[in-house]
Amino acid sequence: MKFKGTERYVATDDLRMAVNAAMTLQRPLLIKGEPGTGKTLLAEELAAALDAPLISWHIKSTTKAQQGLYEYDAVSRLRDSQLGDDRVQDIGNYIIKGKLWEAFDSEQQAVLLIDEIDKADIEFPNDLLLELDRMEFYVYETKQRVVAQKRPIVVITSNNEKELPDAFLRRCFFHYISFPDHATMEEIVSVHFPNIQQDLVRDALEIFFDVRKVPGLKKKPSTSELIDWLKLLLADDLAMQVLQERDPAQAMPPLYGALVKNEQDVHLLQKLAFMARRRG
Repeated sequence: MKFKGTERYVATDDLRMAVNAAMTLQRPLLIKGEPGTGKTLLAEELAAALDAPLISWHIKSTTKAQQGLYEYDAVSRLRDSQLGDDRVQDIGNYIIKGKLWEAFDSEQQAVLLIDEIDKADIEFPNDLLLELDRMEFYVYETKQRVVAQKRPIVVITSNNEKELPDAFLRRCFFHYISFPDHATMEEIVSVHFPNIQQDLVRDALEIFFDVRKVPGLKKKPSTSELIDWLKLLLADDLAMQVLQERDPAQAMPPLYGALVKNEQDVHLLQKLAFMARRRG
């Protein structure tokens, strides 16, 4: 089955091609792009489109690759042995399955999301090379070999916070989600707000892309922040009126806190608005 996007997810031709190529090659799909461009949502919508179970592994700075396979709970076994619990006779009772094991055990082909892999230690990707290649691993405590019943579709996301090892990159199909252009953004907005006034969309997108173009901005607003901003505008008739009657040189956009997320950028935009008023 080919991925063509969904009613809730606007996928460009390049992105659709990348997803289908990764599935054909049976390689992990490595997705990079700005935060808020829909990398995680892609895996969710891919699972929905294929009617496949989604198994999500959200990576933190403290996450170890072994946790994706399994963990041995030695502390619980020691406690149970002190209490005289018969469960201690079977070490398998203290093996906790990880997300890869869950995906390998799935009777139906699953979509495995390894989210924000660049948050982990630099050795984290290399520690998963063998398991993602062969789709199997060994449990030393129980002398058990775990083999994938059906090879999962692996989607790996990265915000590019750190470089990934070359050996890991060689085993992935890579795609960078470029920030949506004006026409694609209109499609995305229409998916989330099918009955929205086109005049409002035009005015909001003009302000949104103007903010993104400001030089020196520490954090540019993302797609998800645009959606939040529009939701607030639609809920506040006064803010919507201010937006439509707004003089670009007069003030910050209404409800700008949904778009601008740190004080440096707020001060920068206020300074630019002040300079524009002086020129006016």
